Amino acid sequence: MNLKQQSALHATQYVRSGATIGLGSGSTMSFFIRALGQRLQSGKLRRVLAVPTSEETSRQARTAGIPLTTLDDHPHLDVAIDGADEVDADLNLIKGLGRALLREKVVATHAQSFIIIVDVSKLVPRLGTRGPLPLELQPFAAGAQIRWLETMGCRAELWRDEDGVPILTDNGNQLARCWFERGITEPESLARDLESRPGIVEHGLFLDMATRVIVADEGGVRELERGR
Repeated sequence: MNLKQQSALHATQYVRSGATIGLGSGSTMSFFIRALGQRLQSGKLRRVLAVPTSEETSRQARTAGIPLTTLDDHPHLDVAIDGADEVDADLNLIKGLGRALLREKVVATHAQSFIIIVDVSKLVPRLGTRGPLPLELQPFAAGAQIRWLETMGCRAELWRDEDGVPILTDNGNQLARCWFERGITEPESLARDLESRPGIVEHGLFLDMATRVIVADEGGVRELERGR
C-alpha cells in the first residue's frame, strides 16, 4: 500500500453512517473513493450521500457505488475530505492542480469539518515552494490577467494541454499557474489581492480552512490539527 493509499484509508474512519459528505478531486481522492465504496458495499457504512467536486469525481463515485447528491439539496455537510498540493505548518493549503479548485472551495465552505489527506511530500515550510499556485480565470481577457499576475512577483502562464489549447475547468473557465521563486511570503495579502481582481474567479490558496490533515510517511500515518 503506497502512502496516498494509507492516508486515504485512514480518513474513512471520519465518515459515519447517515453522513452527507463532500468528495474532493485528485489522485489521492481516487484511493479514498474506492475505499469508501468498499465500506458501503460491505455494509460497514450505510446511508452515506456525497457531493462531488468534479465530473471525474462523480464518475469515480458512481463506479464505486457511492450515492451522490448536490449542495442545493443538502447544503450542510458533515465533513468534506480532499487532497492538497501543499500544506504549511499552520495547515494552510495550496489546492487546485487537480483542476477543480473552485468547486472544492465551495464544497469545503459548506462542511462542518474539512479533512485533508496527503503524503509527507506535500508538507512545505512555505506555500509556493513545491510548485505553482493555480487560479481559475474567466476566459474573457485571460491573457491580460496573466500580464497583471506577473506584476505580483511571480511567473504566470495560462495552463494549456499538449497541443497548446487552454485547459478548461468543469465550469468552462480557464486556468493559470503562478510560480513564486521564494514561495509566497504573505499568503493572506496575496489572497486579498486576487479576490479583489475582476475576472479572477478563484485562487488555490485555502487559508484557515483545514480542520485536520492526515499525513502518511514511511513511519505510518499521523494527524495534524490546527493549533497543535
